[in-house]
Amino acid sequence: MIGTVFHTSEVAAADRFDYWRELVGRTRASEMSSPYARDFHASMRLMQLGPVTVWPTSVLPARYRLSPRRAHRTDDGLYHLTLLLEGELTLEHSGGTDTFGPCDLHVVDDSLPYDLRPSDGRASGPVRGVGVDFPKAMLPLAPHRLRQVLGRGLPGGEGLGALLVGFLTGLEQQAAVLRPADAPRLGAVVLDLVSALLAQALDAESALTPESRRQVLLRQIDAFIRENLHDPELSPRAVAAAQHISVSHLHRVFEEQAQGETVAARIRRLRLENARRDLEDPALRDDPVYGIAARWGFPRACGFSRAFRAAYGLSPREHRLRALEELGLGREQVRGQGGGGV
Repeated sequence: MIGTVFHTSEVAAADRFDYWRELVGRTRASEMSSPYARDFHASMRLMQLGPVTVWPTSVLPARYRLSPRRAHRTDDGLYHLTLLLEGELTLEHSGGTDTFGPCDLHVVDDSLPYDLRPSDGRASGPVRGVGVDFPKAMLPLAPHRLRQVLGRGLPGGEGLGALLVGFLTGLEQQAAVLRPADAPRLGAVVLDLVSALLAQALDAESALTPESRRQVLLRQIDAFIRENLHDPELSPRAVAAAQHISVSHLHRVFEEQAQGETVAARIRRLRLENARRDLEDPALRDDPVYGIAARWGFPRACGFSRAFRAAYGLSPREHRLRALEELGLGREQVRGQGGGGV
């Protein structure tokens, strides 16, 4: 497991707001206030990933304000990125004001004052998001350039923004199985993705290191493959075209970064893993095997059966029966075995 979970329910109601303020104060120097301070509810998973801190949170509406005097005294040399998942926030920072909703990202500089608050003063539902704190010195972009994006909304619904959103939310979902030894590598990935997103927003991609560009490209490739596994026409050529690179460049990236796995092998492996998961799912036991095969990009049942047996040593039908019997479902309960006996 990676990270430590904190929850205000661990302390008495009268102490919860102070408890939360102290937790947030470990990475941010802002002053806090909330209309719910008397019985404050919030939770956080604090993940230290090398020099990068990631902390998914769920918190009742609160205001976070860093005054000019306090900003001058408490500059910790950090940038703070926030991904908002639920709620609506308004931020005053670096001479501008912007409002953010779900899947929006924004960055603040802890040497400059800011005022972050719920957009609707009457909001009572929780605000969910992911905070990311990282040293300014590790960002390959000049501070004067970064001022152009401070406090400005960065969309997380597409492109590099969506890639970063997916990675940050995935960290929390997989925290129980991630190992502490993985932390520095995961922090490096976060920093690469944040750097790429900000460089793109500033039209300054040339500032990124070659290694950062390779890592981001590899993650873009992987995301595209995963999103298009259902398409039987997905191929190395289609992947390369989507990333605006040559097929030879695509193969070279995989040779350098994917531990010898080819693009075609990655596509096949992910398709088979998803099909196997669906075959093992009791909620899908009435779905025909050929339907599951087609869902994951195998238009021909016989080809799916051969590939599945080569990977797992059983036919799809045999694997499904064994998996469901282990869950206590007898053969007579397992229908949906169509598909030419695969």
